[in-house]
Amino acid sequence: MSEEKKLNMSISEGDEFFAHELSINFNPMQFTFDFKCVTPRVDARSKEAPTIVAKHNVVMTDPYHAKQILSLLKNVIENYEEQYGKIEKPSAMKEFEKKQKKKGKEPKNKTRTPSYFG
Repeated sequence: MSEEKKLNMSISEGDEFFAHELSINFNPMQFTFDFKCVTPRVDARSKEAPTIVAKHNVVMTDPYHAKQILSLLKNVIENYEEQYGKIEKPSAMKEFEKKQKKKGKEPKNKTRTPSYFG
């Protein structure tokens, strides 16, 4: 008869992180997801230039699991849209893009890599 053993488990959760930029790179062995949060820090009392704070959370995974992430994200978005409606580009973003296009600042390559400064 087998003896029952107890196991203590501790889970270390990371800090919550809002990312509004993402870059994804790969090599033959892994995909690297670089989630970024870029925020200006302005102190009205300071005479110095504003500071830009860039935080990164990097997730590295093998190609098989990257494909599993894609499948999971697709399913979650489909479920979200069934429950809350279609996800659309915010009107403020559409307006900004329209103004940029009028100024001739439309990016030539639609798949450009995001930068810290837009």
